[in-house]
Amino acid sequence: MAAYQAALEGHPLPPTQRSSIGEARTIRGSVSAAVALYLGSTNFSQLADATKYERSRILKRFREAHGDKAFGALERKHVEAMLAPLSSTPHAARALLKVLRAVTITALAAGLCTADPTAGIRIKVRKTSGFTALSEDDITQFEEHWARGTRERLAFALLLYSGQRRGDVIRMGRQHIRGGQLSVRQNKTGAILTIPVHPELAEIIAASDVGNLTFLTTETGKPFSPGYFTNWFGSACRAAGLPKGLSAHGLRKAICRRLAEAGCSANQISAISGHATLNEVSRYTKAADQKRMAVDAMGTISRTNLPTRSTKG
Repeated sequence: MAAYQAALEGHPLPPTQRSSIGEARTIRGSVSAAVALYLGSTNFSQLADATKYERSRILKRFREAHGDKAFGALERKHVEAMLAPLSSTPHAARALLKVLRAVTITALAAGLCTADPTAGIRIKVRKTSGFTALSEDDITQFEEHWARGTRERLAFALLLYSGQRRGDVIRMGRQHIRGGQLSVRQNKTGAILTIPVHPELAEIIAASDVGNLTFLTTETGKPFSPGYFTNWFGSACRAAGLPKGLSAHGLRKAICRRLAEAGCSANQISAISGHATLNEVSRYTKAADQKRMAVDAMGTISRTNLPTRSTKG
């Protein structure tokens, strides 16, 4: 509360209390003050760690560029000007807009502004099928390139055989495995999952030089951050000769596809993936069911003596 009041009154915090983002730039009513209020708000603290990390990065750049300006003077035209350079990357533009909107809600409540400069602004993002699932050929190619015992193969196996997101995989360690079961608390949803350790994953962990607290560590022995892991794993995919665009999340999709093709129900798949709803999972089961039914149908007519057509001439 002392830090909150200091931000409202424009007093710089003592060095021991300053945040790492815009330490001494809390001028009353400024962009810096508005950002500080948001970062200290309940709305921000209740976000998933990965979301807080990404939003903090965005706000750091925003604060460095505009921290000493009056937040109340921020208008829609200014927001649109900040979004314009991101027109070719709509997802990044939408992320910035969402963060600015969140800060504005906090600023409005604190009386730092009287209007929402983000009101009415929409970012159109072209609908896609999302991340590309790795095919069986892609999986084989990666495994043939990266031998057991390498960090790359360990990361690949953790992603493929746990079905979890990158943010959860980079936090996994020996302490999460008990009695052949992997216990995971998903960072995004808070769901607690208990998943049997696949024999292939167990063998790869045993063959790898793993860290003390996390299986995966950087070259310097530290845990991965989500962003660094994404870039590192993408480089591993390129080194294996896989097409550009394949990512860690593609392995999460790959195991869902495998489970569906093995005849697992949507509920069984979500018990491993931890999807909050069955909508996404149902796509895999629907595709697998269609494939099986098509095979059965063609097999049926191939075993049937169809009447031959008579021809004239």
